[in-house]
Amino acid sequence: MSKKAVILLSGGLDSSTTLYYALRQGYDCHCLVFDYGQRHKKEIRAALGVARRAGARSVCVKISLPWKGSALLDTKIAVPRNRALEGQDIPVTYVPGRNIIFLSFAASFAEAIGAGTIFIGANAVDYSGYPDCRPEFMRAYQAMLGRGLKTSFQGKKIKIGTPLIHLSKAGIVKLALSLKVPIELTWSCYNGGAKPCGTCDSCRLRAAGFSQANIQDKIL
Repeated sequence: MSKKAVILLSGGLDSSTTLYYALRQGYDCHCLVFDYGQRHKKEIRAALGVARRAGARSVCVKISLPWKGSALLDTKIAVPRNRALEGQDIPVTYVPGRNIIFLSFAASFAEAIGAGTIFIGANAVDYSGYPDCRPEFMRAYQAMLGRGLKTSFQGKKIKIGTPLIHLSKAGIVKLALSLKVPIELTWSCYNGGAKPCGTCDSCRLRAAGFSQANIQDKIL
């Protein structure tokens, strides 16, 4: 397979850092952005803006998850504020099967354009506890791709790249800085206000990462 790569780009810090990591590795990056009915469109605009700044191609795919089942899809379910992040419960912001769905679109895209790698900014250290961000899930999905694609049948493996999966949020912040990620263009907040809410899981994890890295978050 070629040095082309599909990047799952949400517009947040992690996925944007993943894009810049792939670019640094010399990949011809094709960004895949999803409009999946999330609470706000701000992260979509952020993703497309980051892709433009990086000089990477991007495509936005609109899909519908009418069964909802998540605070990120259903405005009747409140986004948790100041939740205990060290707990074992999976929060209501979990979107059922989201990474399975996104990776499946990415695999189809990669096979269609001849890309050899799919990059996803999943992280299993400082995160909200989503089961589809864990290394064991990524290994299982990689095995499934090895059995379900035409390219795999032809001996051309499409690899899932997870460069951030074992990094702390502070480590991701430092990597973003070294890669010159346009942090000010990224959006991590689960809410779509004029500025980050500061109380949702994503805002608090991001803030803790910048604080631990002793770096100012340019979005603030």
